[in-house]
Amino acid sequence: MRSVTPVILLICAAVATQAASSEYAAEPHLPIVPRTAEEAARIDAVTAPPTDFSAPETFEENPAGAATVRARTTADAFSQSSGNIPFERELDFKVGNGLFKKLWVSSPSSTKASDGLGPVYNARSCQRCHVKDGRGKMPEDDGAGLFLRLSVPQSGPADSEIDRYLEALDGDVPRAMPHPVYGAQLQDHAVQGVPAEGQMTVRYEPREVALSGGDSVTLHDPVYGVEAPGYGPLGDTTMISPRLAPQMIGLGLLEAIPAADILANADPYDADGDGISGRAQIVWSHEFDRPMLGRFGWKAGNPTIREQAASAFAGDIGISSPLFTDGFGECTARQDACVTAPHGDGDARETEIDAEGLDLVTFYSRNLAVPARRDIDAPEVLRGKQVFHETGCASCHTPKFVTHRLEDQPEQSFQLIWPMTDMLLHDMGDGLADNRPELRATGREWRTAPLWGLGMTRQVSGAEHYLHDGRARSILEAVMWHGGEAEAAKTRVAEMPKPDRDALIRYLESL
Repeated sequence: MRSVTPVILLICAAVATQAASSEYAAEPHLPIVPRTAEEAARIDAVTAPPTDFSAPETFEENPAGAATVRARTTADAFSQSSGNIPFERELDFKVGNGLFKKLWVSSPSSTKASDGLGPVYNARSCQRCHVKDGRGKMPEDDGAGLFLRLSVPQSGPADSEIDRYLEALDGDVPRAMPHPVYGAQLQDHAVQGVPAEGQMTVRYEPREVALSGGDSVTLHDPVYGVEAPGYGPLGDTTMISPRLAPQMIGLGLLEAIPAADILANADPYDADGDGISGRAQIVWSHEFDRPMLGRFGWKAGNPTIREQAASAFAGDIGISSPLFTDGFGECTARQDACVTAPHGDGDARETEIDAEGLDLVTFYSRNLAVPARRDIDAPEVLRGKQVFHETGCASCHTPKFVTHRLEDQPEQSFQLIWPMTDMLLHDMGDGLADNRPELRATGREWRTAPLWGLGMTRQVSGAEHYLHDGRARSILEAVMWHGGEAEAAKTRVAEMPKPDRDALIRYLESL
């Protein structure tokens, strides 16, 4: 009987999770045309794992389907519009690009359309963090792409809709809440007359990791801190988590992956015993007032591109929007100088970026195109692809999906895409743990990062920095940081013959 009980508990938990998923699998943000049974069968066939590695798969060169663009050899490779965007929508893309690059100014200002910066902030524009629509630049590169999330352990009963929902689903597990003084992130800049919240510090402790064939790789352990806190000590219970601005390409296609297809890959209790336990992030949508599947951010903390954009405007730039209406951005009630400073809302826009502006930035972000693959038929690339699958990398970095068929979104509608992610949370081990819960994600869990465009990182950003805080300076370093559910795959990479490891990196560089 003792051996049966855990199985019964696992089955009951799985049934409860499946019942709850019918709520958070809703997709009110998408104009969906349901699939036919014939289409579903075709999709199952085309997204099946490959069995022949002697040649590229059909359409593999185009990771974004018809939205793919030819790969450019300039730093603008990530700044192109979807390859299938109608001509009449190009203007919306370009205007959205202008808003994405706009430098906001402090209030009051004669430039009413651009005032409202801060009062505390991390950057004056979206483009300042997402340089050339790619990954953020690190502090040592004089960049503003890295900042610190802040939180403290949550005490007392669940006090929000999402907390109560997650407590009913997962039980009493450790959760976090924004810092009572500093809020959800550390803003290191401020307008005149308002103190900045503080300055992030980081130093690295290098260590060598031995690989087969006499190779080695140097990993850099980061140590983070906060200097010159502007509103008093942060306190001993404060949890910090560094976040590097991710690349922007392909977001609309990730948003259009059916939630049911993402959830089909979830295995929170490792029922198949393969050591991989992907879990769905669940967030509360401010726009739709309901639980939804989290898709965007390093821990999948936002359900849609529009909410991701609005939260970035509020937290990173201090700009209010129809979704986050506070004119003082993300500062707290204990930051009196910030709360009472002049703001840019209250005019004809109502908020500092109005609904039309937010929609244009959303459209732009949704339609930043994925460049075509390179060298897909090179023998070393094909061998690397086989190693990728045999090593177990594809267990989390799921190669293929087919997006929803959508009305009025032709760029994302019914495309075979190759994002190389399952969009789920995975335990990545102690080495990458930030020890900071975020909604359903534990302090060891991260959303699987999409890999498309990986090999063009240096071309676009001018340097290579990978993982959630940019600590990895090469693709191989990033692989060797994997742990937890990826520990076995990481060990295989370290121990495999050097030519196979080189082929694996060559394949990843071709993405």
